[in-house]
Amino acid sequence: MPSEIPTNQNKIGVAILGTGFGQKVHIPGFKAHHRTEIVAIYHRDINKAKAIAETNNIPHACDTVADILALPEVQAVSIATPPFLHYEMAKEVLQAGKHLLLEKPTTLNVFEAKELYQLAQAKGVTATVDFEFRFVPGWQLFSELLASNYVGNKRLIKIDWLGSSRADTSRPWNWYSSQDKGGGALGSLGSHAFDYISWLFGSVSRLNAHLSTAIPARLDPVSKELKPVNTDDTCLLSLELADGTPCQVTISAVVHASRTHWVEVYGDRGTLILGSENQKDYIHGFRVWGSQPGQPLQEIEIPNRLVFPQIHADGRISAFIRVVDQWVQGIERQQQIIPSLREGVYSQLLMDLSHKSHKTSNWIDVPHLEAFLTDNYHNLI
Repeated sequence: MPSEIPTNQNKIGVAILGTGFGQKVHIPGFKAHHRTEIVAIYHRDINKAKAIAETNNIPHACDTVADILALPEVQAVSIATPPFLHYEMAKEVLQAGKHLLLEKPTTLNVFEAKELYQLAQAKGVTATVDFEFRFVPGWQLFSELLASNYVGNKRLIKIDWLGSSRADTSRPWNWYSSQDKGGGALGSLGSHAFDYISWLFGSVSRLNAHLSTAIPARLDPVSKELKPVNTDDTCLLSLELADGTPCQVTISAVVHASRTHWVEVYGDRGTLILGSENQKDYIHGFRVWGSQPGQPLQEIEIPNRLVFPQIHADGRISAFIRVVDQWVQGIERQQQIIPSLREGVYSQLLMDLSHKSHKTSNWIDVPHLEAFLTDNYHNLI
């Protein structure tokens, strides 16, 4: 049975597992939401857990997930650890009947993600994945314009997501450099891209991927020696959507580009473009432009009803609060929400098939999500 649903007068007790992204985004996000209270923090080093708890006035600090889940105040758990820890931690959380907020990429492979989705369904808990682009004002306007048939029949989609977070060759080796630990640009950025592609444009029928590594070795901070990097830092993806629209996606974490994140949609009735030149923050700064055939692009103002009510210095916090809000509504109403682990499964499926395409140098057919969730598909990857 899921944890008891608090009344509207009580806040939902949340535990946070993971203190990197957790401290930067999750802690301030949950503190800012009027319906959540952080009651516990996890770090494998109990002294670090206690220090973070004291700094942030969190009552409990733990160094095991079991200790976190044993606390009666914990009704929901947010996981912000590196990807290789997601599956086991999320499984424990769901088995304990706690509501779950999980960072992306969902797991290390789609079969783990599918298992978590089915477990959440069986336990009747509300689970979500932090696919925050669904909650960014510019993206929401872009979605509304697409739904209004602004571009008509889609003829081409182009997506560029270019950044320099891994461009510095002196940046040390860490889990991001290891495929076994869920690292790489496809996992960190592609997981988002695959989710918003399915949200904005529908499902994918087949794909072709080429993954490359520009910086093949980095200094190991422990051994002080160069250690091989076996994860991608640039991804070239060709997709064919279920409606036949071609979609070209370029992702890189090692380039210095002025146009950091751009989505272009060309149709028979018009063009829509969503883009940001913000180098420091992948949430703030998105603007929307549109045009009809033969007309120049014009910026389309984002309506006040969509803008963030409060601007945080780190834009990820603003979007995360909206993810939390959706999650809280699902918990209080005892109903499934979007995005859920179902969307996490689909993003993971497309990532796994991209790796398969790269290894085989072939186009790969993508099964329908419902078919994948109900059938075995053990030989898929």
